[in-house]
Amino acid sequence: MEGRTDADGKVGEEAASQEVMDPSVAELDTAMTTASNGDATIGAKPSRGFGHYKRAMKEKYGALYPFAIISITYLLFTVTDGAVRMIVLLHAYNKGFTAMDVAIMFSFYEFAGVVTNLVAGMLGARWGIKTTLLTGLTVQLVAFGMLFGWQNDWSTVAAIVYVTVSQTMSGVAKDLTKLGGKTVTKLVTPEGKNSSLFKLVSFITGWKNSLKGVGYFLGAALVSVNYYLALGVLCGFILAAYPFALFGLSNELGRARKENVKFSQLFKNKYNINILSLSRVFLFGSRDLWFEVPLPFFLRNPESGIGWSRTLTGAFLAIFIIVYGQMQSWTPQLALKPLRQSPPDKYAAIWWCASLSVPTAILGGLLLGSDVFGPNASSGSAISALTVLLYSFCIFFAINSAIHSYLIVRYADGDKVAMQVGVYYASNALGRLLGTLFSGVLYTYVGSTVVDGFGACVIASCLVSLVSTFIDNFLREDQVGATFFGPLNRCFPCWIPAPQAVLDIEAKGVDDSAQQTEGMTPCDKTMDGEQSIENVNGAVDAPSEMAPPSKC
Repeated sequence: MEGRTDADGKVGEEAASQEVMDPSVAELDTAMTTASNGDATIGAKPSRGFGHYKRAMKEKYGALYPFAIISITYLLFTVTDGAVRMIVLLHAYNKGFTAMDVAIMFSFYEFAGVVTNLVAGMLGARWGIKTTLLTGLTVQLVAFGMLFGWQNDWSTVAAIVYVTVSQTMSGVAKDLTKLGGKTVTKLVTPEGKNSSLFKLVSFITGWKNSLKGVGYFLGAALVSVNYYLALGVLCGFILAAYPFALFGLSNELGRARKENVKFSQLFKNKYNINILSLSRVFLFGSRDLWFEVPLPFFLRNPESGIGWSRTLTGAFLAIFIIVYGQMQSWTPQLALKPLRQSPPDKYAAIWWCASLSVPTAILGGLLLGSDVFGPNASSGSAISALTVLLYSFCIFFAINSAIHSYLIVRYADGDKVAMQVGVYYASNALGRLLGTLFSGVLYTYVGSTVVDGFGACVIASCLVSLVSTFIDNFLREDQVGATFFGPLNRCFPCWIPAPQAVLDIEAKGVDDSAQQTEGMTPCDKTMDGEQSIENVNGAVDAPSEMAPPSKC
């Protein structure tokens, strides 16, 4: 093929080389160039071969390929993670273990998460996400193999130690696998696209928790049939996930530059990442103070006024996790976008975290100060109160978790996202560890009845969620015009007057922007497009959906 000539008669060497590489693409490039130079063949239609469309599709959707592969692997693993919790818990309950015994078994599962998240974040940045993913799947298989060896004639201490080791390995496996699911969202989202990042993070996090809920129900149903059958099915899920991780991912995915990966940097994160991590400890502690161990024990015990079977108990927890997961997936569309709080800032995190204390305060009052629960109580009233209030907590908690998951990947550095997200989720695991341990203590030793013990767990949850709310106040918000009452102003712009600083910002608006928004309502202006705003440090941050609250 001949190289094309431009308007001056010079040979386009670059174009000729492109034609050698891909003729169809070069033809398209020739047509575009001649058109721009006023060539007589401006109307000529270039031939678009398979190569052109293949490259176009790769450019458009290629970044989503690792996201799809990791999501499939991560979600298959997640089913087993939820199922094994229910299998161990219900099997231990049938063997006569106490809530404190089970809390100890699960405590090292959470402790392993603290250590693993720290180390996995660094290893993921150094060796890539594929390595951590495959290691997690392998360790989970070993943990299931150990549970096959749990014998009925062992002493209580021997059984606790053995199962604790197995659960520790499951904790390691979970957080090695979770690292890939959490970091890939940042890696495939273009810089500055905060709304897209928020939706992607909410999607993967929400579906992970929904499938964990499916795992809760599956584990409870299978262990009701046969303990060994249940474990065998879980092994099948892990083996099904292997090919996706083994053959579908690049070894380079998630790697940072070598000079960026040092162990000392695990504890030298951005200020906002450290504050958000501390808040996360108390956020997840508020849930696991009553959810992981006390709730299933409470539902199973007739002294609570409920006394459900294993299957019903598993179904209640499964629906809770599924609702939680789906609410996370749809938080941008169902909650924050209608309230004009998407993508969220620190003040949205504060208001939603404060809402967590409402259902737990009411439920704690009913447990400790009324006759709604107890051996002589009406099961209908007990079940209704528990369902309404705990599922309200579930919805608020899902919104909080979605906001936190978005903020952490927004604050993280792109080439260190695996390491920084790992540190953040180590705090997540630490919160679950402390919540699980203290829940076993409170449920077992506070009061004279299971109602007193569960009530103490719920009241403690209320107080801990308020601590998380307080810590969120210390985040440094860098979005222009963000205020404490901003989330409320965007919903009800006439309720609270904007502060003078925000009014000054609005008064200095560009004339072109004023003309474009003429005739729009204050709330419409906050949703007008997505453009980057430069902060004082020159960093590109939030879209204009977080614009200053407008005055009435």
